Amino acid sequence: MPDTPPRTEGKRVLADLNALRAIGTYKTGVHKPTFSEPHRQSLDWLAQKLPDAGLSAAIDGVGNVFGTSTKPGPKLLAGSHLESQNYAGWLDGPLGVVYALEAARVLNGDPAFKGAVEVACWCDEEGHFGSFLGSRSFVGQVTEAEIDAARDRTSGRTMREALADMGLSGRARVTAEPGRHVGYLEAHIEQGDTLESGRLAIGVVTSIVGIWQYRINFAGEQNHAGTTRMAVRKDAGLALAKFCVAIDQRFPETCGSRTVWTTGRITLDPGAPSIIPGGAEMLFQIRDDDPAVIARLEQLLRTMADEVNAKGPCTVTITKLRTGAPAMMNSGFQDAIEGASKALAGGRSIRMPSGAGHDAQMLATVMPAAMLFVPSIGGISHHWTENTADSDIVTGAEVFVDACSRILGG
Repeated sequence: MPDTPPRTEGKRVLADLNALRAIGTYKTGVHKPTFSEPHRQSLDWLAQKLPDAGLSAAIDGVGNVFGTSTKPGPKLLAGSHLESQNYAGWLDGPLGVVYALEAARVLNGDPAFKGAVEVACWCDEEGHFGSFLGSRSFVGQVTEAEIDAARDRTSGRTMREALADMGLSGRARVTAEPGRHVGYLEAHIEQGDTLESGRLAIGVVTSIVGIWQYRINFAGEQNHAGTTRMAVRKDAGLALAKFCVAIDQRFPETCGSRTVWTTGRITLDPGAPSIIPGGAEMLFQIRDDDPAVIARLEQLLRTMADEVNAKGPCTVTITKLRTGAPAMMNSGFQDAIEGASKALAGGRSIRMPSGAGHDAQMLATVMPAAMLFVPSIGGISHHWTENTADSDIVTGAEVFVDACSRILGG
């Protein structure tokens, strides 16, 4: 290792993040859904910055932005995403993109440094049109048929229409070139309170949870809310509510120490105050980094459904919408992040799993991958009040750049 670590310019990092924050501003956060005008402007901003880091900029046919280098030596890929959840935070995604940009500026610009950092900005990590479409496309997991079928979850606009509006129709999608990169490194806000509560500066991610998602439908009998006796009702909404309560009562006996589950949306049909719901639907999600735990919970979920169907008065069906395999982060890359933390953050780091999904778990299917977390104030994310102290942002950038240097053998 060199006697002095590569120099990161904290003021430049903060200026870049605030420039992105000014695009699509909403209160103290941002609103820049995938392929919206603010998202397009953010991608343009990045493309204009990449040449200053010694990188050639290009955007591919799914909306990914790549900054590539012709510098000889090993190459590390780094990045994140620039779109946001609706009316959400300013650091979820952009932090990782700006850290990657800064690492490229510092290391690629050093003639004595062998190797280069290349930058990737993945499209639609937040899932407006699908699930990790950009990074999954890069690792070869997205078909043209999936893009044909993809629609914006808010507006219903097709992805093909959105790509045409972006001027990307017919453009080739870039896929990973075997052997080009020694691995992938991504930085992100923690989106929880482990670091803040422990007065720590850096999270060294050990694994990223898998996410399993289900649609659970209840069928009853629609009828008049005033004239149908309680004893004969087949209220699908009530059946759904009882099922939710039963999940919370029975899952703790089977789950792992870090398992979480969420009912994110409930819909009643027809959804009128004077009509007993004849149908009800819940979107349900389980997260864990152990597939065996998920298998047990899924079996329990189906057993509970069988019990409902046997007892009545309503019936229930379960449809699996998404299977997300967990990803283990590369141990050598974890050591590099921890070494950088000891050098630049007083060793105030902790190894921890990620309870949120990230593009890094897709990249981990084709190359070594790792993630670095910085603290989130109050553990808040996916909300416009999301924030991180400037000092923590700068420290994270310094550690990230040094970790890139260590991974590349600098």
